[in-house]
Amino acid sequence: MTDPRPQLIRNLTDKALLILEGALKTFAVRGYAASSMDRIAAEAGVSKPTLYSYFQDKEGLFKALICQFIQNKPHAALDESLLMQAPLRDSLKYLARTLLDDTTGKQPQFTFIRLVIGESERFPNLARTFLEQAHKPVLEKLTDLFANHPDSNATDPEVSARIFGGSIIHYMITQEILHGRDLVPMERDRFIDGLVDVLVK
Repeated sequence: MTDPRPQLIRNLTDKALLILEGALKTFAVRGYAASSMDRIAAEAGVSKPTLYSYFQDKEGLFKALICQFIQNKPHAALDESLLMQAPLRDSLKYLARTLLDDTTGKQPQFTFIRLVIGESERFPNLARTFLEQAHKPVLEKLTDLFANHPDSNATDPEVSARIFGGSIIHYMITQEILHGRDLVPMERDRFIDGLVDVLVK
């Protein structure tokens, strides 16, 4: 059955979105374990009953943040029918640029990624939920692209998909999340062109 939560996120009221914003700030400062629903309600500027009327518990609130993270991603860029029509080299460059454009300067998204990674040891189920809903679908679509595109000569499409996706994530982490633009600089178009050259002969 299709998970209804992404649709629910699209239908959230302004107050619910305000609660999510307050939750992210609270989680980022205090961590998941130390963030109580009382603190989240105070940060969001709502009453505790109002908070519970939108989100049943803290885990449900965290999962709603995951859904919001997913909804902010450019899923149209992963339209397989369009990607199959263009040369694979052009499709991969388009994907890379779109994914990097979507993350450049997006501090709330970086805050959430840091939070998920930081809490993954103590709360593995939350990390698995993030991986299942945010990363796995993208990896599967990339694998299909490398497996079925007429230009692809990938001997192992899933490995090619992981190389492509992992390289994008590594670039994002080193340049944006770890503030390494001056320490390990790499011009974006040079990175994208070189990555595609590795994967498409």
